[in-house]
Amino acid sequence: MSSPLISIIIPTYNRPQLLPRAVRSALAQTVEDFEVVVIDDGSPESVNLPEHPRLRVVRLSENRGTAAARNAGAKAARGRYITYLDDDDQLLPQMAEVSLTALANTTLPQPVAVLSGLEVVDLDGNVTQRRIPPTLPRGKHFFLEEIEPEQSFLSKQTLMVERELLLGIGGYDESFSSRVHTEIFLRLNPVCSILGLPTVTYQMFVHGGSRISRDPSLRQVSFNQLIHKHGAIFQAHPKMFADFVYKHALKSYELNQKRAAFLSVLLALRIHPTYTLSQITESFWHRLSESTGRMLTEPLKSN
Repeated sequence: MSSPLISIIIPTYNRPQLLPRAVRSALAQTVEDFEVVVIDDGSPESVNLPEHPRLRVVRLSENRGTAAARNAGAKAARGRYITYLDDDDQLLPQMAEVSLTALANTTLPQPVAVLSGLEVVDLDGNVTQRRIPPTLPRGKHFFLEEIEPEQSFLSKQTLMVERELLLGIGGYDESFSSRVHTEIFLRLNPVCSILGLPTVTYQMFVHGGSRISRDPSLRQVSFNQLIHKHGAIFQAHPKMFADFVYKHALKSYELNQKRAAFLSVLLALRIHPTYTLSQITESFWHRLSESTGRMLTEPLKSN
C-alpha cells in the first residue's frame, strides 16, 4: 500500500504478551484505506507478528523512549493522517471511520485534528471511566481552557492529525520522558483546531505493568520541565495553571511522593490562592463525607 489515507502507529517496547491485541484491533478497522505501523523501540527480543498486507514493523536499533518512537512512526508513516495506539490498549473498529468522517464534515477553522471518546477498562474488563474530549478552535491552549464538567482533557491518546502538520511543529519533544502528550498539545492547539467527538473509539486498559507516567522521578522532572518550557502560556491562564498543578499534587500524593505533593500545593496556592483553596476545601469535604458514610454503614454490615 503506497499511500493510504491513514496510518495507525503502535510504538512498543518489550510487551510481546500485549502487543498482538493492539495490532488486531488496529487491523480490524471498518475503513479500507489504512496501514498499521508498529515501531519496535529496541525491545530485547524483536517483535514477532503474523504477516499482514496492511502491517509493517520498523525496528529501532536502540531503546529511545516514547517520544522518539512516536516521531519515528510519523516519519515512517505513508498516510495523510496519523493516529497512535499504545501497545497495551486497543481501538474499537469504527475509530478510523468516525474520525475521518468528522474531519471531512467539520466547519472549524483549518487545519483540524480530531479527538474521540476513551474508555478506561479494569482488570476484570469493566469500564470504570468514559472520557469525552472538548472542542477547541485554533488559537486556544488545550487543557488550559475551561470546559464543561462532563468533558475531559484526558483523551489525548485518540488524536488523529495530519502527518505533515505534526511533523511541521517538530513532532514530540524527545527531551521529555513523561508528559509528552500534554507538551505537544500546547504546541498543536495554537495552530490547529481540536474537534472533540462524543463517540468512544479507544479503550485504555489498567494493568500492573510499568508506565512511564507513574515513574516517580520521571513524573517530577518532566512536570518541572513542562512548566518551565511553556511558562508564558501557563502564566496567561492562572486559574487553569493552578488547577493543573493541584491535580499534579494529588497524583503525586497518591504515588507516595509526599514532598513533591506538598511543594506543588504551595505552588498552586501562589499561582491562584482563591481557586486552590476552594479545591482543597472541596477535597476535604468530599473525603470527610466518604469517611462518614463508611462509619455509618460499617455497623450495619456487621449486624
